Parts: sequence; C-alpha cells; structure tokens
Amino acid sequence: MPIHIQGTGSYLPPRVLHNRDIEKILDTTDEWITQRTGIKERRIAEPDVAASDLALEACRSALEAAGTRVEEVELIIMATITPDTHCPAGANWLQAKLNAPQAVTFDVTAACSGFLFALNVAEQYIKAGTCKNVLVVASEIMTRTLNWKDRATAILWGDGAGAVLLTDAEGPPQILSTHIHTDGANGMNLLMPGGGSKTTPISHESVDKDLHTLKLIEASASVRVAVKHFAESCLEAVEANGYSIKDVDWVIPHQANLRMIQSLAKRLDLPMEKFYMTIEKYGNISSASVAIALDEAVRTGAIQKGQLILLTAFGGGLTWGSALIRW
Repeated sequence: MPIHIQGTGSYLPPRVLHNRDIEKILDTTDEWITQRTGIKERRIAEPDVAASDLALEACRSALEAAGTRVEEVELIIMATITPDTHCPAGANWLQAKLNAPQAVTFDVTAACSGFLFALNVAEQYIKAGTCKNVLVVASEIMTRTLNWKDRATAILWGDGAGAVLLTDAEGPPQILSTHIHTDGANGMNLLMPGGGSKTTPISHESVDKDLHTLKLIEASASVRVAVKHFAESCLEAVEANGYSIKDVDWVIPHQANLRMIQSLAKRLDLPMEKFYMTIEKYGNISSASVAIALDEAVRTGAIQKGQLILLTAFGGGLTWGSALIRW
C-alpha cells in the first residue's frame, strides 16, 4: 500500500539563544562552539510552554499544508524524549489541544531517531489498512534536560517540533521505505540516569548527584559509531529500492554535529552540498531535527518534485534509521 506525504509542518520557539549569550554563563566562546559543532544559535521554549504546545503548532501547519481537517486524522504518533509528563503521553495532551478525540494517540521514544521510528510505525498502520490518515510529529524541549554548567552538553541542544501528515493515497511525495535499528547493549553513552524505575524517585539526593540531566559519555567514540550507523542506514535505504547513493538529490540528516555530518559525507563520497543543514541556526533538537529540516526544505523550495530524498538519523539508545522518499 502506498504511503503518501500529504503535508509537512514545523514550529520553532521565537526566543533565540546565541553562542554569545552562552559565553556569559559558561567558560566558552562563540568561535569554540562554532568550530566544534557548527552551531551558532538555537531556539528556547518559554517556561510555560510544553512539548505538546510546540507539537500543536507544527501539526496545525502540516494539516493546513495538507488541506486536511483534524477530524479526519485517525492516529497521532508523537516522537519525543521530553513529553509534558511521563504519564499520560505527550500525544494525549496534544490530542486534547488539537480537539481530535477520534484519534488514537501514543508516544514513541527513540532519542534522536524518534521521528524515523514514528514514521516506521505509521507506515505499518497504513499498510495494514488500520488507518488512512496518520499525523506524525516530533517535538522536543531539550533545553530542559540540561545542566547549564556542563559545557559538553549545554552548547548542543535546542527546542522545536516538526510534523508530517501521512495517508494511503497514490502519487508523490511517496515514502518508498523506512528502516530502523537498535543496539541496547551499547546504549550507555547518551542518557538521562534519573527519573526512571532504575533509580529511586526524584529526591534531594538524586538532584544533588545531577542524575536528572542529559549525560554525554565518551563523545569521540560515540561519533565514530554514529557515522558508521548513519552510513549503513543510508546505503540500506537506497539499495532496498534499487538505487545507489549517487542517485540521491538531498540527504536530510539528524542535525547533531557539523563535523559528524562532514564525516558521513566523506564516508558516502557525497558533496556537502547534497546535505540539507539547519544545525547552525537551530542546534540539535533530538527527534525533531529531521522533521524540522524536511519541512524547511519543502517550504523554501529546496526540495523539488521528482527528487529522491534520504532521511537518516542516529540517537542514544542506541538507535538509528533511514527513510527514502520520492518527492
């Protein structure tokens, strides 16, 4: 059964945090951050804004682009590691705000690969004939997960949301295939230790130990593993559909680190001009990065009808995946 992208949308909070602002609170410089990450600025959600609020705006944008009424949506899948609450799911809060009581809703948690995992789940529902219209949204408020005294992590992350409306209609843009993978045995390099059942409930002791903020362990080793899996997932997607990597018009990667993406381009023997980049102005928005970049590439006209678009992501867990789209 065909998987058609009916519309895309995204939303970025208006507040901008530039590297120069971070210079005031951390022992770092704009030049140091830019050289090592490619990031110049990122967006920050206001204190009273939750992940479902960002998702709401992205979904409204996608529905408007699709020309579809919210009453027609049967399933809402929200990819996030920063839901409004651990219970209920972020997608449930989103459903209420969208006023879509007819839609079944749940979250998918796969770190930075979350959007691709959610696409894969939506694909199965549509192919099974269970649903016709599925709203997939990735929304993150990563700046709430940070220790702002930790230079290694505080400089990387931003907030935002991106969405797509999928349906079973024929015609472009068409998702040709999605591919997802996990490696739980090696999932300790990027994690938030506190807040789950492995540790005691949140306490003064756990907060004092800084267990409730994001930890990046062995960064250099993580980059090497990420580039390897990034490349493997890209080749998997194109080869599954009878193409070569040279046939791809645009690669839209997870926006983790400029150096990482440059290494991926070198490994795939592709020019950087084929990679759609947003990291300089948005930073790393975990699961939402690919979704936001896809919508921006569509709305700016970078993506043209008939082009072959490759989405790829790698995240903590470990998770990685890809999707190939004929636009």
